[in-house]
Amino acid sequence: MNDTVNAPAPIHDEGVPPTAAAVPAAEGHATPESPASASPAPAADSGAARAPRANRRGGRGRAGGRREPGAQAAGDAPQAGAKGGPAAGAPRRTHPLLEQLAGWYPHLFGAQFLPLKRGIFQDLLAAHGQAIDKDALKLALSIHTRSTRYLNAVAQGMKRHDLQGQPVEDMAPEHVHHALLEVFRRRKPQDGEDLTAKLRRRIAQAFEASGLTREAYDALVRGRDEKANALLDEAFAEVAERDAKAEALLRAFEASGQTPEAFADMYGLPARQAAQMLERARQRRAPGA
Repeated sequence: MNDTVNAPAPIHDEGVPPTAAAVPAAEGHATPESPASASPAPAADSGAARAPRANRRGGRGRAGGRREPGAQAAGDAPQAGAKGGPAAGAPRRTHPLLEQLAGWYPHLFGAQFLPLKRGIFQDLLAAHGQAIDKDALKLALSIHTRSTRYLNAVAQGMKRHDLQGQPVEDMAPEHVHHALLEVFRRRKPQDGEDLTAKLRRRIAQAFEASGLTREAYDALVRGRDEKANALLDEAFAEVAERDAKAEALLRAFEASGQTPEAFADMYGLPARQAAQMLERARQRRAPGA
């Protein structure tokens, strides 16, 4: 259960707006702890979201019955690079204070996001005093921690960091789990990509990395979403199957009297894979595992 798990590759942001948060960034600021409790982001201006009624139906004597080629209806998104619009590929900040935070703390809010320590809200207020509006900071941190880039960092099980960029505490297993669920919920599958299988493997990796028993981990992460719970059970079963195979291999190795290399060759396994499975079984046997 405590065998080393390689850090999973980040799940790329598919452009989905951060409408839900999976983990709190700091104590004392309004960020929900799970996607289920998050409220959706405010919708765009309703006047811009709908085209005028005159544009819906053409007819004799009605203005706007036909739209000239290339004309833009109300609510159409401006083309990238157009005057006043964002340039293609340019990163968008949804709150001006986030730009300021990125300037002050590029190691936390810059090109790469790092999970924030609990209490970071109070730390920022203490460090900058009147330079930061309290309500604006709450909103900025809420937007930041709901972003897919931030949730990716949490889903990888990275430690929480302080203002100096130093890791100060482990990420709670339940926060890793909920971040995984939210990131995969937002992700759009590529052609032939099985996101369900990938999410199941990531859940299994997170479970193993936690070092907890199945019962303890289950008590922390199981929620009310039946599909998510079913996937959790499948991940548990996948880990149990691997553990059983590793234990059987270790027993066979101990009875063989062979060197690890000769044993791996005898079973047609790559030496590295056989060594990993044997070590996995030894760790499972260790007291307290």
